[in-house]
Amino acid sequence: MLNFFKTIFSPIIAILDFITKYFKTVVFLTIIYFVVYGTNGNNMDSGSFETANLQRIDLVGPILDVSKTLEDIEKAKNDSNIKGVLLVVNSPGGSVAPSVELAYAIKELKTVKPVIAYASGVIASGSYYASIWADKIIANPGSMVGSIGVIMQGVNTEELMAKIGVSTQTVKAGKYKESGTPTRKWFDYEKQQLQSIIDDTYQMFISDVASARKLNVKDHTIYADAKVFTARQAKNVGLVDEVATISSAKSQIAKLSKVKVAVWNKQDKFEKFMDKLISETVSKISMNFASTLKAY
Repeated sequence: MLNFFKTIFSPIIAILDFITKYFKTVVFLTIIYFVVYGTNGNNMDSGSFETANLQRIDLVGPILDVSKTLEDIEKAKNDSNIKGVLLVVNSPGGSVAPSVELAYAIKELKTVKPVIAYASGVIASGSYYASIWADKIIANPGSMVGSIGVIMQGVNTEELMAKIGVSTQTVKAGKYKESGTPTRKWFDYEKQQLQSIIDDTYQMFISDVASARKLNVKDHTIYADAKVFTARQAKNVGLVDEVATISSAKSQIAKLSKVKVAVWNKQDKFEKFMDKLISETVSKISMNFASTLKAY
């Protein structure tokens, strides 16, 4: 049984072991990175300071903890110098709740200043949801778009547990309290209740997409139904407005924002490096162990 639990928790053990062994090395390399590259929070052109008037916000990787992205959106919304925002997306989606949070944060931002969403690689499921309220969605010619659907998965370890002699003991109140348990096959009434959750969430998803993109919700099997499209196919069904490169997206947000000379707000290099490192680590661990409702 000990080996069984070692196998289950081996990813966490490996991460903790790595941190223990190489913590000093990571800190040292981080300091070196900071010293060598320095910070780049200001925008300099020919030695003169320029105030940024456009903001790029990246949405990359699985959508789980979106607190930093929401903070960036809020800052851009409240910064009177920022006249427009480019949301650059390369994400397969993620959990439903944070995807919805991002979608409505972008919707609020759009009421204050123009927003263009640019699909640099993948804009699917939850990440597409997050982008629907932008003034325009532009997709890289090689990007993948869509996968408008909702899923909830779980494993059935009943046979494995029986083989190794492990069983569960449960005390509960509420008929549906064990819905989604991995220790046995789900009962039909549990499946039906979980399916009702999936169906209701899917209806919310397609209703918001139809409203934001001015599509007919009755035609959802054409543009939704968890189908994945190429950029050109996505344009044909109304999921994106244009197929173009990021340079075009930058030009268009500058035009929408009515800025004479585009000056992009640049994130501090050290801060960007740390944000990416922490975000990727948390996302990988969470996606392996979380069992939540996903638009993914």
